[in-house]
Amino acid sequence: MRVEPPYISCVVPAYNEARCITDFLPCLAKALAWLSPRYEIIVVNDGSRDQTSSLVASLCQGHSHIRLINLSRNFGKEAALTAGLDHVRGDVAILIDADFQHPIELIAIFLDRWREGYDMVYGVRESRADESPLKRLGAQLFYRLLNRLSSIEIPMDAGDFRLLDRKVIDALKAMPERGRFMKGLYAWVGFRSVSVPFAVQVRHGGHTSFGLRALVRLAQTGIVAFSDVPLRVWGVIGFLISAISLLNALWIVFDTLVFGNTVPGWATLAVALMFLGGVQLISIGVLGEYLAGVFNEVKQRPTYLVADQIGFDDAD
Repeated sequence: MRVEPPYISCVVPAYNEARCITDFLPCLAKALAWLSPRYEIIVVNDGSRDQTSSLVASLCQGHSHIRLINLSRNFGKEAALTAGLDHVRGDVAILIDADFQHPIELIAIFLDRWREGYDMVYGVRESRADESPLKRLGAQLFYRLLNRLSSIEIPMDAGDFRLLDRKVIDALKAMPERGRFMKGLYAWVGFRSVSVPFAVQVRHGGHTSFGLRALVRLAQTGIVAFSDVPLRVWGVIGFLISAISLLNALWIVFDTLVFGNTVPGWATLAVALMFLGGVQLISIGVLGEYLAGVFNEVKQRPTYLVADQIGFDDAD
C-alpha cells in the first residue's frame, strides 16, 4: 500500500492549444494542489504555430509549478510524450491532453488505484460516438490486427491518458528506439496495470491535429515495431505459390503425355505473370517498411530536440 502523498508530475503535450491552454493549466494546477503538496506540470510545446508557447511562458512566471519545454519543431505526440517523461521528477507521472477531453477529476481515481499497488493506471474510453464511423472502424480493425500479430496485448480504446509509476517511467526512458509507438511500449514494459473507464469530454477549443494520415502513419509504426509476422507471412505465401506452381507443372506434363493435350495460348501465362509480379511488389513493399524502420534506427538521430525550457532552474 502506498500512503504517502506522492510527488506528482503531469506531462501535457501541446500543439496549437492556445484556445484551451490558459484555462486548462490553472484548473489542472488547482486539482493537483488538492491531491498533493508536491507537484509539477510539464507542458511540452510540440512546435505550435499559434501562441501556445508565449501563453504558457506567461503562466510559468506566476506559477512556480508550471514548466515549459519548447521543442525545436513539430516532432509528433509520441516524441512530445517522450520529452516530457525524460524531464519528470515525480514519483508518478500523469499523461493528459490540454483540451479538457481527459477529465481532470479522474486523476484522483488514478492515484487511488496507484495506492492499491498498481504501477500503471490507464483510462479506457467508454464510447467512440464522437468519432466518425470510418475512424471508429479503422481503430477497431487496427487493434484487432495488431493484437493478433503481436506477442503483447494492447488494450482497445486505451489512449495516452494514464498514470505511470516511477519504475514504469524509468523503464520507458531506458528504451532507445526512435520509431516510438507509445501505446505498444506501455504494454511491452508490463508491470501491474489496471484500467479505469471514462467518458471523453467535449473539446473546449480548436480542433484535433491528429488526422487520418497521422493515424495511418502511427498504425504502420505500431505494426512494424511490435510484429514481424508481416515479414514471415510472405515466406509462407511464397512456399504456397511455389507448391501450386509445381503441382500445376506436373499436371501439364501428365496431361500432355497421357492425353496429348497441349497448354492453350498466352492468356494463362500473362495472368500468372501479372499475379506473381503483384505478389512480389507487395512483398517488397512490406520488406521496405521494415527496412525503413531499421534505417531510421541506425541513423541514431535523437527522438526530439529542445529549443528552450522555462521553469526548471527554480524547480522544487
